[in-house]
Formats: sequence, structure tokens, C-alpha cells
Amino acid sequence: MTGPRQSADRLGRLLNLVPYLLARPGILVAEAAADLGVSERQLREDLELLWVCGLPGYGPGDLIDMALDGDRVTISHDAGIDRPLRLTQDEALALVVALRMLAETPGTGHRDVIERALAKIENAAGDLADAPVAVRLPANAKRVDKVRAAVESGHALRMTYYTAARDETTDRVVDPMRVLMVGGKAYLEAWCRRAEATRLFRIDRIDDFTELAEPSRPPAGAEPHDLTGGVFHPTPDLPLVTLRVGRRSRWITEYYPVEEVHRSGGDEWIVTMRVTDLGWAQRLLLGLGPDVTVLGPPELLTRIREQATAALDQYSTPGR
Repeated sequence: MTGPRQSADRLGRLLNLVPYLLARPGILVAEAAADLGVSERQLREDLELLWVCGLPGYGPGDLIDMALDGDRVTISHDAGIDRPLRLTQDEALALVVALRMLAETPGTGHRDVIERALAKIENAAGDLADAPVAVRLPANAKRVDKVRAAVESGHALRMTYYTAARDETTDRVVDPMRVLMVGGKAYLEAWCRRAEATRLFRIDRIDDFTELAEPSRPPAGAEPHDLTGGVFHPTPDLPLVTLRVGRRSRWITEYYPVEEVHRSGGDEWIVTMRVTDLGWAQRLLLGLGPDVTVLGPPELLTRIREQATAALDQYSTPGR
């Protein structure tokens, strides 16, 4: 598939390819392709195009020249394209903000490396680095620091934790593994002795904790979570909820992972989503009001109907 977006991507790649190869004479084509995030076939096509690019005149000494010896490539004449493209203003600002946030995030390792990278980007960005952009960390930063210090001590923790999915508070002993930030929220990842599994605990939902004298000893099979796609990973064994959603509540399709969305007619959408717990779904949907209609599963319909009826009875009973 070709088009303006693909052409712009290729132009940017070609302009960066020459200085990249100049700095790595004799590099393997396969290694360069992996570094640049393209297939080996695409890189060879780019190299063939570079052979006919250069300065006006397009004669000997004007065109880019290279030696492609089997699986290795070396630039022998760069035609003046010896420096990579500079960041755009938006790209530079995005990097500055991201690095500032990372530098201030509790528990982040290699802070010196982050600060050196930030200094280089700010120097390259010039006045743009002083743009009035506020970097705000979670309000519970002090609590995050306390939990991180407890984790670094290497001891088990006894804690009181609120589980939003079941709307309950429990006491449990955990063997901490790490503190991490996902989606702007801080989590403690630990082996939970109560659940006998690795769990993620949102630090703002830890009501209280005590550091125990015994060391933290997660079992050998305690694997850290894969968080590349976020904290919640819907699986086929989880309950499937089907909703009819009006215009005002379409935001839930962006805020929560959904399986399918299709139009029902007019402004309404039919939305299906996996949930960890029907109790959590019940509380969420009761709060959304009449703009959302639950179509299934039957158990969720029954639970919502019973809770709504009980609430109405409270209003109709004299003296309450």
C-alpha cells in the first residue's frame, strides 16, 4: 500500500539512512534493517533508491555512492547528507515532557542516565524546552516512596488493601517484587500469600501496611506481569457484558478495553466487553444511568434489577 503517509515515512527514513550508515561502515544489512524497524527487503529497496539520489547535475561525484558487498553495506560518498534529521518542535517538546516525568517518577532506576538524556534534549530544543508545560505526578507520591523503601528493604509486608472489583477490604501478607508505574498509576507487584499468585496492587488503594521481620521470598514460579498492553488483559474465561450505549456514554469504549462496537441504529452503539468481576460491572453500570442499557449476561441483569428495586424501596418506605 502506498500513499502520502507511506511516502513521507520513506523520505524520512532515506534522509536518516545515509548518516546512519556513515557511522557504521560495513554493517550487515540484516542488522541495519533490525535497527531501523524495517524488513531486509525494504532496506535493500531503499538502498537501490539512494543510488540514484544526490545533488543537481546527477553526474559522477553528485550522486550518493555505496559499496554493497553481499550482506554488508558501506557509504563511500554521502553527497552532503551527513547529518540526521533534527527533531520537530512537537517531537522535541514531547521528549522533554516525557523525560521530565520519568525523572520525577518514584522508583525509577538509572536516574543519572535519564537526566543526561534530558539535558541533551533540552540543549537541542533551545527555548522550546522552557515551554510552560506542567508535569504532574500522582498525588500519593509520598506513599509510593514509603512502599518503595519497604520493597528495597527486602522484607515481606502485611497490608490492608481495598479491592475495587469486589468492593471489599482485605488483610493479606505479600512478598514484594517491584514498584512500577502504568498509565500514570503506581503499583506494587508482589506474591500474594492469600491468593497464592502474583498480584498487582494499586498503591493508592493500600490503606495501611507494616513491614515484617521476615524476608520477602516470592516462590520460584512467581512471574512478573507482562504490562506492555496495560494492566488489564481480557481473556475468554472472563464474563462477557453486552451493552446498548447512548451518545453521552460512548466514552466507556475509550476508557475501558472492549471486544466489539457496532451501530444499533440512530446514535446508539452495541458494545461488548470483558470484565474481571460482575460486581464491579454492576456498580459501574448503575452509575451510568439510563444512557446505558444492559443486554447481558442474564445474571448481571438480575443483579442490577434487584439492587435498583431495593434502592427504590428505600425511598418508598415511610420513616426512612
